Order: sequence, then C-alpha cells, then structure tokens
Amino acid sequence: MPPFRMSARRTSVLGALLATIGPISMSIYTPAMPELVSAFQTSDSAIKMTLSLYFAGFSVAQLLAGPMSDAFGRRAATLLFVGIYVVGSLLAAFAPGIEWLLAGRLIQGIGASVGITVARAIIRDQFTGTEASRIMNLIGIMIAIGPAIAPTVGGLALAASGWQSVFFLLIGFGLLIALSALVFMRETSLPDPRRMLPGPLLSAYGELARENHFISASLVLGGSVGALYAQATLLPFILIKVVGLSPTAFGLGMLMQSGSYFLGSVCLRSAAPRLGGDGSVRVGLGLLGIAGVMIALSVQFVTPSYLSIMGPIAFLAFGLAFLTPHMTTSGLYPFPHIAGSASAMMGFIQMGGGFAGGVAASIIGMPLIAFGTVIPTMAAISIASYIWFIRASRRAATVAHSNLSE
Repeated sequence: MPPFRMSARRTSVLGALLATIGPISMSIYTPAMPELVSAFQTSDSAIKMTLSLYFAGFSVAQLLAGPMSDAFGRRAATLLFVGIYVVGSLLAAFAPGIEWLLAGRLIQGIGASVGITVARAIIRDQFTGTEASRIMNLIGIMIAIGPAIAPTVGGLALAASGWQSVFFLLIGFGLLIALSALVFMRETSLPDPRRMLPGPLLSAYGELARENHFISASLVLGGSVGALYAQATLLPFILIKVVGLSPTAFGLGMLMQSGSYFLGSVCLRSAAPRLGGDGSVRVGLGLLGIAGVMIALSVQFVTPSYLSIMGPIAFLAFGLAFLTPHMTTSGLYPFPHIAGSASAMMGFIQMGGGFAGGVAASIIGMPLIAFGTVIPTMAAISIASYIWFIRASRRAATVAHSNLSE
C-alpha cells in the first residue's frame, strides 16, 4: 500500500496537470515558429531544431526523473524538475540569440520530463487494472483540453504581444504546477535513496530492457504518440507557409487535432466496457493505419489544403485516444517495485520516437514530403510493435502457466 492514497479525482487532476506540461510546452509554441525565423534571422531548420532539442531533453532526462522519483519521492522530484523547467522558460523568453533559445528549449525539455513520468507513476502506485485504465482515460480527456487551446492561446499571444509572451505564459504554467504540487500532492511511494545508486539504477533498466512485453508496449506508444509529436515540427511550416494560414488561424486550426483526441477519449469511456482493453487498442491502431495511408496518398495526389493535411491528423488523434490508456497500463503493470523507472523508460521511448521523427523530417528538409513519409512510417512501426506485443504476452502467459503446472 502507498504511504498516502489520494482520491481518484485528485490523482486525475494532478496527473493531468503534470502530463500536460510536455504537450502544452510544445504546442503553445508552434504558431511562433515561422516568426522566430525572422526574429532571430536564422533558418527554418534551426527553428525546427528548437523542437528537436526539446524532445531530446525531455526523453533523456526522463531516465533520471523516474529513478529520482523512486529514490526521493514523487513530490520532491516534481518540485526539482519543475524548477528547472521555469529556469529554461526564463532563458528562452529573454534569449538574445538563437543559441540561447536552443539552450532554453533544451532545459525546458529536461524540466518538463518529470510530468508524464510522475503522472503515470502516481497512478501505478495507487491503482491497477480497470481502475488505472479509467483514470488514464480521464487524464486523456483532461489533457486534451490543454493542448487543444494551447496553439490558439499561443497564436493570440503572438499577435498581441510578440513571441516572448508565449514563454511568459509557460513560466506562469510552471509556477502553477509547482504550487499545486506543494499544496495538493501527497507522497504515494516509499522513497529509497539507494535506487539512485549506479547498481540498482542499471539493474532496474536492465530488467525493463529484457522484458519484450514492456519494450513492445513502449514501442507501440513510441510510434503512435511519437508520430503526433513529430508532425508538430512540420505542421507550422506546411499550414502557414504552404497552405497560407496566419499564425492565429493556425492556432485555431489545431483545434481539429486536439478536439479529435478529446472526442476519442470521450467515446472510449462508453466503448471500453464492450471492447475491452485489447479491442480498444485494435480500434486505435486501425484508425492509425487509416491515417497513415491517407497522409501518404494526400501528399502525393491532393493539392495541399487545411482539410487534406488536418483530416488525416484527426483520424490519428482519435485513434491515439483509444490505444494509449490500455497500452500504458499494460506496459507498467508488472513493475510496481520500479514504477518510476518503468514510467521513465516508457516515456523515453515515446518521446524518443518524436525526436527521431523530427530529426528525420529535418534531414528530408521539404516539410510536405517529410510529412508524407515520416508519419506513415511511424504509424507502421506502431502497428508492427503491437504484433510483437501480442506474441510476447502469449509467450509470457504460456511460461506462467507451465510454472504453475509444475
């Protein structure tokens, strides 16, 4: 039992706040990306790199944030990393040159890494099975609202006060999370500083790396969630520079993506009892596959427009809402003793997918071609990983049955 059990409602609200720090920090910033090219007199590739470095800091730092939350407690780790996030936001807001902006975004990513890691860990600390999936789905509904309005808020702030105002909003958001953790978060784990020693730390990650069930579940999320993150590096340049939307219109237009995720999360709440966890994942992956095919074909055969770009993204986001809760809880379930490390490694793979997709898009160079190549490829990786997950789960069940028979 955890030393302190929070209610499902409090866990959901705190988990949603923590989980949104990553996607909000990414999406609120995207309307400003084309303007930053002019503001810093640099190239599109350099500004895209601000997102790639954010992904890199976010993914790698999770490998420390998770074990630190196991070693020193969820609350202490949250406050430390959110403090780092605020420092990075300040550095980005007052950046005198592109190098400082890149550094600020990297530090922001490091600080934001604690969010999804601790959100998942506090759920695993207190809840399992259907109840855990239900809370993950509720968090999915709640976090859809933040990223849904973030590009709109970012676009309006950009139009009213310039690009620096976007980072001032993120500073305020970081302080809100820190205050909420201080006042409302209770310690749900039994901290053990020995878990940060090199031996136990490497042992925990070694245990996770040997588990095909865990790695395959994480790669399903790495391909699907990573695809959503990777396209964030491309959409501003496609919709603003190719399609011709203004930054404010772009922000409003992103409501289709987040609105679809929100709608998918709401539909899942009513459909989950009939579909079950595996059924929900298969529906989600089916929609993901449809989205990948639509993207590949639309880029080749359709003149770029708002609907030709965002229509397939809506399918992707809707499907993502169906598969994320069950894949997350299934991957973390066998590891209550290292919940923070397991959550961190899952997040590392997930955000690593976004980083790899962003880097691949930067290498390709042409945003529309990159969009039609990278996103369908990542959807295919997610589907293939689920086939691996099913086989690994059946193999583990067979072994467990054999051991019981003996």
